[in-house]
Amino acid sequence: MRRRLVLTACAAACLLAACGKESSSSGGRTAAGGSGGKPAPQPVSIEAIEQKAKGFNVGATMATRVVYVFFDPQCPHCAVLWESVKPLKSQARFVWIPVGLIGEKSIAQGAGILGAADPVTKMEENEASVRAQQGGIGAMGVEDAQKEIVKANTALFTSFGFTGVPTIVGKHAQTGGLVTIDGSVPAVTLQQRLGWSPAGG
Repeated sequence: MRRRLVLTACAAACLLAACGKESSSSGGRTAAGGSGGKPAPQPVSIEAIEQKAKGFNVGATMATRVVYVFFDPQCPHCAVLWESVKPLKSQARFVWIPVGLIGEKSIAQGAGILGAADPVTKMEENEASVRAQQGGIGAMGVEDAQKEIVKANTALFTSFGFTGVPTIVGKHAQTGGLVTIDGSVPAVTLQQRLGWSPAGG
């Protein structure tokens, strides 16, 4: 019964631009710090992400611009973002960081992507399957060590007070200020929020 309620709530949450935590009281998106008794979130930090999170690189590996994307392999909005930012790959290095908000399958799929010989190809397979509403890649035989990495990513994600995926973190190209974007956005909006010119200059 609880699982049915969780899935129903998550489906409702997916009407928004992001998917929320399975364990939240509504099963969907929640406001950061909105639940009593939880520790206050730590400040979002690029340094903490670089030190504690593990993802895989897509795009210009030597680019000075780096964009971190927390995603859940089961999230349809993450699959949309994966497709929409492809034209920007020449402008930045995107680091895709799997987390497990929607369920145990998310953790296993994220571990499978990270542990693949070619994570980008495996991610492409997963996101195409999610967009086709086929549930993503199979996740049998995934090593526990890889699952622990995804769990650690999830712990870092929630420690920042983030509650929905995708969540994008980067620096503004002009000011150097921290930018966080909650939810899937079109490529042009991402460029604008991060202070990039349309041509990537």
